[in-house]
This record gives sequence, structure tokens and C-alpha cells, in this order.
Amino acid sequence: MSREHAYLNILDAMAKIQWNVAMILEAKAVEAEKVRTWSLNHIHAQSFEDHEDQLAKPIGVHDEIVEIIEGLTKMSNGLGSNLRSLLSSGDSSGDDSGGFGDLFGGGMGFGDGDKEK
Repeated sequence: MSREHAYLNILDAMAKIQWNVAMILEAKAVEAEKVRTWSLNHIHAQSFEDHEDQLAKPIGVHDEIVEIIEGLTKMSNGLGSNLRSLLSSGDSSGDDSGGFGDLFGGGMGFGDGDKEK
């Protein structure tokens, strides 16, 4: 297997992972909409014993959602870091990166030092 083919396989795998992350986010959005609808129809001020309990329950749900989003963000950042290192290793071999750099039409601007002119 050539280096270019291996890079393309890695990019294909990353694209599939990103698609799965998108599907997870879509399912979470549908689930959140169902919870919102149920909450609006079934939870009232009379459902709680006191005001403190009324605030504590929604904050707990909110914290769980934030943890899920943070986990997905960390995973996406890790995938982005891997892709960045893959692209920079392909570019480090000089102007000719085996045709891999031309796949995206040149520099992607992933690095902090990359500036569009």
C-alpha cells in the first residue's frame, strides 16, 4: 500500500467517525426535543416541594447535557489534532507531498502559523 493510499484510508476513516458523531448529535437533538416537550407538558411549579428543588432538577439535566457536549468536543478536537498532524507530516516532505497536498487544493490553514494572503 502506497503512502498516498494509506493517507486516503485514514481520511476516509476520520470522515466516517465524523459522520457517526453527527448522527449522535442528531439523535441527542431529537431526544432533547422530546424531553423539552414532555417537560413543558408535565412539569409545573406544583410538581416540586420547594423552589430550591425546582431549580436543582433542571440544573442536573443541564449538567448532563453539557458533559455530553464536552465529551464530543474533546473527541472532535482529538480527531482534528490527528488530521492536523497527518497533513503537516504530508507537507513536511517538501513541495511535492506525493499528490496528497493537491487533494485539498493546497494548504488547509490548520496550523496557527498559516495565514491566508
